[in-house]
Amino acid sequence: MSLPSLLPATTAFIQRAPRMLIGAEWVEASDGQTMPLHNPASGEVLCWVPRATPDDVDRAVRAARQAFDESAWSRTRPRERQNLLWKLADLMQRDAEVLAQLECLNNGKSAAVAQAMDVQLSIDFLRYMAGWATKIEGSCVEVSLPLMPDDQFHSFIRREAVGVVGAIVAWNFPLLLACWKLGPALATGCTVVLKPADETPLTALKLAELVLEAGYPSGVFNVVTGTGITAGSALTHNPLVDKLTFTGSTTVGKEIGKVAMDSMTRVTLELGGKSPTIVMADADLNSAAAGAANAIFFNQGQVCCAGSRLYVQRKHFDNVVADIAGIASAMKLGNGLDPSVQMGPLISARQQERVSRYIDMGRESGATIACGGNRFGPGFFVEPTVIADVDQNHALVQEEIFGPVLVAIPFDDEADALRMANDSPYGLGASIWSNDLAAVHRMIPRIKSGSVWVNCHSALDPALPFGGYKMSGVGREMGYAAIEHYTELKSVLIKL
Repeated sequence: MSLPSLLPATTAFIQRAPRMLIGAEWVEASDGQTMPLHNPASGEVLCWVPRATPDDVDRAVRAARQAFDESAWSRTRPRERQNLLWKLADLMQRDAEVLAQLECLNNGKSAAVAQAMDVQLSIDFLRYMAGWATKIEGSCVEVSLPLMPDDQFHSFIRREAVGVVGAIVAWNFPLLLACWKLGPALATGCTVVLKPADETPLTALKLAELVLEAGYPSGVFNVVTGTGITAGSALTHNPLVDKLTFTGSTTVGKEIGKVAMDSMTRVTLELGGKSPTIVMADADLNSAAAGAANAIFFNQGQVCCAGSRLYVQRKHFDNVVADIAGIASAMKLGNGLDPSVQMGPLISARQQERVSRYIDMGRESGATIACGGNRFGPGFFVEPTVIADVDQNHALVQEEIFGPVLVAIPFDDEADALRMANDSPYGLGASIWSNDLAAVHRMIPRIKSGSVWVNCHSALDPALPFGGYKMSGVGREMGYAAIEHYTELKSVLIKL
């Protein structure tokens, strides 16, 4: 099947060598350095973008600081913030196909899926957050103050924008994760410096174009491209940043958290996961097998809450594993511009090597490779893989692989399932497949994770907070919880 041609707007965006946005200016790195972006489906260089220096990051932060403290943005009323977010969402809707194609080219994922999910969820989220702009409330409080019994007081609590936000996002959902940071920041009146992942800055730069077109003032949204070790570190350590928000690996998130604590910078961290999928004996097994396959193979398994650990009640274990292996073996791999493709490449050669190394560890330990297990090119492809006969303590079960690799283990009863599900340093998501509501409601409070899905997996909605327990992070994205993380509380006491 021939691949569809790119839209002229997509081609033009790539060919004009995208630059960074600092204030209202499109700029190159101050030292002129650039870095290549690769198309994961072919391994070829897609284009070159600026490699920001610490000075570039500092200029972006100062632009955001000035916009927050001194520009018209600091006096923007809730209705205006709401309307600007709606305008931005409308522009994204207009350019949805371009955004999806850029995401496909830069990340490797299906363009059709990116348009239906990544882009549309981003639009829906911005519209949801637009509604919160006019609903941020404080409260009045009746105080006692026993040491001043003869005086009268008026007391209230304000909720105020936290200030300049330094946002660093991962490469698996570049546009959606950027909007998860941008939406509540703009709704509350903050300003933003976004550092997209080294590998996937294109949709962030396109988003920056749309922010300017929507009419946001200079400095409200800035995008700096470059490496994490240089640009990301400079943003993390900048003293003018009031809040850091990071989505990515637990290892990097812990380092950012330490830096934030040293300066008492506000911080939210959405980190790694090793989410269990629990299939009870009474479940609809066909639906459970299809759901478990989607839970791990969607987005090539490069999902923080991917259902990478499968626990099936022993009497049905072999059949469910065989069904999932059958689904995996039938999946079509290829270039995400082909709408018939069901799985694209991994993000990079390094990630391909990492995932393959875990599969090899399984082989070497005597595990059963029920399907897949191979890698191929050109591009960075790994077959969807199901591994059985693995010990609960094995690295395959305990460590985040971040690829299309499912490890399957049988369990005997509810207590056994809960013990193994919670036996992980992570706690981002979990799913239970069962029609026994009594059992489900017993299990939900005992599972240590930020989200529990029943008869579905990774089902996200703007109104539902998303984040993790344990090593999966601190704080929450989405819902009103996000508004709380982008604001400070101020208590006011007036003696009358």
